Amino acid sequence: MFRYLKSLFFLIICISITGCKQDKKETISVINWSAAQNYYSQNIDLALSYIDSLETEGMHGKKAKTYFALSRVAFKKAEPYASYLNPEVGHRANGPALPIYKEDTGKIIKPVGYQKIEESVFDNETSEADFKQELYVQKGMLSNLKKAIDKRDLNPQRFFIATHQQLLRIVSLAISGFDTPVSHLGIDETIVSLESLQTVYKATIQNSIKLKNEKLDSDFNANIEKAIAFIKKNQDFDTFDRFTFTRDYMNPITRNWVDIRKSSALWEPIDTTPFNFDAPTFFEDDSFNLNYFTAAINQNPTEKQITLGKKLFSDPKLSENGKMACITCHLPNKGYADNVALNLDNQGKPLLRNTPTLINTAFQQSFFLDGRSNTLLDQISSVFTNDKEFNSDVHKFSNAILKDSTYTTLFKDAFGKISSNNTDVIKAISSYISTLNGFNSKFDKNIRGEENNFSDEEKLGYNLFMGKALCATCHFMPLTNGTVPPFYTETEKEVIGVPETAENKQLDDDLGFYWSFKEPLHKGMFKTPSIRNIALTAPYMHNGVYKSLEEVVEFYNLGGGGGLGFDLEHQTLPFDELNLTTEEQNALVAFMKTLTETVSDVY
Repeated sequence: MFRYLKSLFFLIICISITGCKQDKKETISVINWSAAQNYYSQNIDLALSYIDSLETEGMHGKKAKTYFALSRVAFKKAEPYASYLNPEVGHRANGPALPIYKEDTGKIIKPVGYQKIEESVFDNETSEADFKQELYVQKGMLSNLKKAIDKRDLNPQRFFIATHQQLLRIVSLAISGFDTPVSHLGIDETIVSLESLQTVYKATIQNSIKLKNEKLDSDFNANIEKAIAFIKKNQDFDTFDRFTFTRDYMNPITRNWVDIRKSSALWEPIDTTPFNFDAPTFFEDDSFNLNYFTAAINQNPTEKQITLGKKLFSDPKLSENGKMACITCHLPNKGYADNVALNLDNQGKPLLRNTPTLINTAFQQSFFLDGRSNTLLDQISSVFTNDKEFNSDVHKFSNAILKDSTYTTLFKDAFGKISSNNTDVIKAISSYISTLNGFNSKFDKNIRGEENNFSDEEKLGYNLFMGKALCATCHFMPLTNGTVPPFYTETEKEVIGVPETAENKQLDDDLGFYWSFKEPLHKGMFKTPSIRNIALTAPYMHNGVYKSLEEVVEFYNLGGGGGLGFDLEHQTLPFDELNLTTEEQNALVAFMKTLTETVSDVY
């Protein structure tokens, strides 16, 4: 009887998987997620072990740099899942070597993480006591990440999101030098990340993909091998060809990965992350999920709301004196900026700061140059209440606009009623501004491979931007603003030491973000803006001090304000000169001009 039941059970199983090998493509493949989870866990253990070895060796030991590099290699193998599970700790463990101001306590935390340890090991300017403390904190963070990996089972959603994030880290952070600004190990570590991806892929879903699409599996593995071979030909940080690597090697891998996720049928993407997981590369016009960056109360606006917002954007009747509108400072034919150093307030006097572009402004977590608003809605509200701008109460609706009878229909179509205050007005304007996004510049079309008309100078400029010139360590690709990938939860602010005049003789007295906490660390700190359409938005810097991109590049080449001799204890740029040649500076400018996109293309 038992044999009969056993045979019957086996027969049922065979039928359920379509006739026991009659059709290999439909054979059920069991995914071994624990194999990848163990891989991540074991490498965190290894990273910790090498930190212990580094502690024993000491900061000045002969093998100090070797143990540091080996710990980083192990961490990079575990990073996708470790940092996915705990983004804050993951970022601190491998984030910039800058002090952190804790808003809740008012305390300043010293720099920690691999980048601070890197400075200590390679520059030897840290005391032995501080170095031991750095290692102690790093071990604590790695142990924290290890606990999360062991506690939370890997599953399809976690696997695909974590891998997507790691692919962006390669394109944006590793090859730009952000990860390893002193040792420049990021190029070599890109090999580690790619090999690691291949390892966990083979341990988990490869068999399933091979059964469904053998060519896709073959292409994916071949493209990883090609990318690794390309890196091995030239790992020099200054001369590595990031443009070719991204266009011809990384983009095919990300395209493969999107197809692999779809082919696997294991997970349907969610819309609560920064990414559109169906976008084939990180350089598409829809690679990023706008809703993620938008306040919850204003997501998914209707076309009627956007149409209303576009009309309101140009209407001066929203201001108290009837003379100022959004378009007063944000002119469509000037990249939604104004091409003057300082525009005028409602009394005809200069405003405090230069007008930033609105194109792609939605992809931030901080607004105004001093970062005083956390949402676009709040930023627009502040313009309404500013006595130097609209000088109009947010809660008071401007009946003056209803003299234009078309508004009656527009409001009813957009919100079902004539609004009683400016809340709906602000939502509508925000909805319109959020459509002013452009990712179809000459650069985008070339990096996607749709066009092939990048000049040698423009290509050199991109490689410098992503490498030797250090631009992309603050203006993160592909958005080129300061919103930090891959989590995009914060927009960075920097102290760069902008001068008062183009003569570069004296530091500007605008204290920027200092207004918020009166903390000396923040003096002269400003939000990192996007450089897309930068050719349309001169003059530059928060005070409009530089009229040309050439002047801007020269400022950075000299080492920012610190390089100019200003007393800047907390400058976040390296004080050293970049030593860019005239040819290289010109190439940087040429590249930045390829980020221009005409207004008609945007909206």
